[in-house]
Parts: sequence; C-alpha cells; structure tokens
Amino acid sequence: MNKLKLATGGAVLSLVAACAATPPPQPAPAPAPVSLPAAPPAQPQVTPPPAPAPVAAPKRCDATVTLQNEEVFPFAKAELTQAAKARLDRDVVAKLVTCARIEAVVVEGHTDRLGSHQYNQKLSERRAEGVKTYLVSKGTDRNNIETIGMGKTVPAKFCPDIDKRAELISCLAPNRRAIVSIKGPAR
Repeated sequence: MNKLKLATGGAVLSLVAACAATPPPQPAPAPAPVSLPAAPPAQPQVTPPPAPAPVAAPKRCDATVTLQNEEVFPFAKAELTQAAKARLDRDVVAKLVTCARIEAVVVEGHTDRLGSHQYNQKLSERRAEGVKTYLVSKGTDRNNIETIGMGKTVPAKFCPDIDKRAELISCLAPNRRAIVSIKGPAR
C-alpha cells in the first residue's frame, strides 16, 4: 500500500508542478476599434431642370343641340317651327362660326310611335333634311352635314295608351325632334 500512496502522491506532485509551470491565462486582447466607412464626399446640390409647361389640349367647338318643347316638329310634319329656327341660329349656327374647321355636323330626325315603321322612317329623314336645308341657308357647307332618319326607334318619352288621340299626340310631342351634333377644333 505504501507503493500506492507513493505513486498517488507522486502523480499529485507532478500535476501541481505542471500547473505551477503553466503561466496563468492572459485576458483576451481588446477588440480593434471598428472604423466606419468614410462618408462620401459631399455632392454639389444640383437643381433639377424645371418641369415643362403643360401643353393645353386643343380647344374644341363640339356641341350637341336637341330641339325640344316648342321647338319640336308638329305632328306628321317636317317643317321647322319659328322656335326651332331661333334655337338653330342661337346654338348651332353661332357655334359653327367658332370652329376653325368643321369635322362633322350630324343631324338626326326622330318621330313618335304613331304610324307605320316605313312612314315614320321617311318622316324622320325629311325632318333631318329640313334641318340641313335650314343650316345650308345660313351658310353651312352642305358637304359637311350628314343626315340620319331614326324613325320611331329612339323615343325621348314613353306615354301610356291614352284613349283620346289628341292627348296621346300631345304626350308624344318630345319624340318629334331633331338632334344636331357638331365636331371640330375651335379657332
């Protein structure tokens, strides 16, 4: 057993001696200072060029005029009333003068629902032609005006069946009209 104690004691002494010979651990060196990237050189202030001035849309002399109320055509007639002529002078002829160029003048003639399809188609065409004739008499070039007969296909007002024919004719009056559309650039 003495040998065991001696062997153990020797091992302990060797360990102690080894520990004494090893220098103590050194603290970790301080981290190197972090250098931030250098700021980029100052850029000279560049003023952006001014925005281009907005381009104004070309002015137009477009208009749509619908003959209505006392301006509508009498029942089964294609002749313009005085009120219709005055409205055409005020809102169509005066507008045409403001056009640099007339691209189109379209005249639609309309009828009420009374009568056959064929009769109303022809009557609506005569109404459109009547407006065209009036505009030509006021100086509008005939070649710039298109006419369309719409017949009874596009009513402006619906009336219930009324027993008295005169009342029904009166009720349907807004359908006996003309619509004039003007297209073109303004002066």
